[in-house]
Amino acid sequence: MNAKGLRAVLAADPEIGAGNVLRTVLASGADPDGPGLIFDTEVDGRPAEHEFTLGELDTMVDARAAWLHARGIRRRDPVAVWATAAADTVLSFLALTRIGAIPALMNGKMAPDIAAEFIRRLRARGVLADAAHTELLSGHDLGAELLGQPAELGNGDPATAPPHYRHHQDDPVVITHTSGTTGVPKAVLHLHRTLFASQRHLLSMPQAQGTGRVLNALPIPHTATVLMVSQILCNRGKMLCLSQQDGPTVLSAIERWHPEAVYGFAVTWADLARQDLSTRDVGSVRMWFNTGDCAHETHIRRLVAVGSREVVTRAGRKRITGSHFIDGLGSSEMGHNGFHVTHTPDSDHYGRRIGRPYKFAEVAVLDADGNELPPGRVGRLGFRSPTLSPGYWNDSVTTFRSRLAGWFLTGDLVHRDEEGNYYHVDRDPDALVGDGFYTALSEERILAACPDVLDCTVVIVPEDGRIVTDVLLELAPGARADTDRTETIRAALGEPVGATLHRVVAVRQEDIPLTVTGKVRKFLLREKHLAKDPA
Repeated sequence: MNAKGLRAVLAADPEIGAGNVLRTVLASGADPDGPGLIFDTEVDGRPAEHEFTLGELDTMVDARAAWLHARGIRRRDPVAVWATAAADTVLSFLALTRIGAIPALMNGKMAPDIAAEFIRRLRARGVLADAAHTELLSGHDLGAELLGQPAELGNGDPATAPPHYRHHQDDPVVITHTSGTTGVPKAVLHLHRTLFASQRHLLSMPQAQGTGRVLNALPIPHTATVLMVSQILCNRGKMLCLSQQDGPTVLSAIERWHPEAVYGFAVTWADLARQDLSTRDVGSVRMWFNTGDCAHETHIRRLVAVGSREVVTRAGRKRITGSHFIDGLGSSEMGHNGFHVTHTPDSDHYGRRIGRPYKFAEVAVLDADGNELPPGRVGRLGFRSPTLSPGYWNDSVTTFRSRLAGWFLTGDLVHRDEEGNYYHVDRDPDALVGDGFYTALSEERILAACPDVLDCTVVIVPEDGRIVTDVLLELAPGARADTDRTETIRAALGEPVGATLHRVVAVRQEDIPLTVTGKVRKFLLREKHLAKDPA
């Protein structure tokens, strides 16, 4: 069956969901010798970047399911997975869902004490951890059995795998987690149906150009990678999963593997924008797809200036220099980007525009009481969608605190214009909502005004009855650290933020504290400010 026909069959299948995509794709007529997945490390004796077929992938998952089943893992058992290699996480997810268990995917960069507490709160049945993370967990009370290392699962006998678990649409299929900007990350639950709702929508539409050969630079344990595994298997495309998402690693993979599309978070685009992309072999890239936090204009412009895209002319289709960047706003809880907007080298619709909501989503700008605000008024983003997580695992208090008037509160501050376009100004915890002091919007303005600044972080702090603003700048190579940029930045910030500017400090990239997914931990920077520490 060709890819177009298969997509139509899958879109109409009432039983497919995030827990059984691999099985359903094969059962629906996909060629077992067609593409499966590609990993950047050795897997089961095959070298890095070996192109596993769909049939090989199925056998590998069967082997892992047999190993897990032999150790007593059954349906509805939560099993934590803590590893670095993309293959360890993705294959463990597929194997655990195959038998109806619930994988809890953990970012490998999590601090050991935080990881141990996260596992305890899961009330996990067991833990899969690679050698490095097993050592980090040593001495911690996990309240769960260490089952073994994910790579060991490949030693299972696929012939002894149990029958495929038959998922109901409301079955839990995965627990991921938030960035953990203020402590232990929240455990986000998703269901068989919620993590396939966006894919079902996409399958009913023409396949987007550039999605046949994808470089996955998303954090591997994140909800977004789970979505991408479903998407690429349904599209019958090829996808290379990267275990690390820093700029040099991603750029090297682009030059070596020549993807048509690269999927990632804003932190990766900022890191790529630090490179001189005009001298690198990135012409294969037609599309950059961003999720999580929306990206900054200055970083987007550096990416769309390279790569290539097809345009329609009087002479027919023509490939020209300059790529697409699809921006939006998403989160683990939202289950997919809620918005989308496309940029090219000719775009002028920036200003932190995140575009319009996807057709499957409903959004609203809300005041503190849940009333909808008119265009031009900044408020809390409310979200409703079939993609939405039902809540946080073992944490009903936080689940219900995140709901208001029938909406899920994403933690973002936005406004919309009269045409229905939405704009992101800040994360709720980082802003002084009633006073219009927005850190993300301020960063956007500084980057636009200071071409010798690669990235910046704005920290706004109430102190002694007044508001003060610190600006931390990461300078481009060759930029002078002793240049006084204060007035330029004050003018860029505008009123009222500019009047509160306290200090402008040049810092190194490594001076900025980040979460495991690359978000700036601004609450730590606020604490440093109050301690009179400049960075």
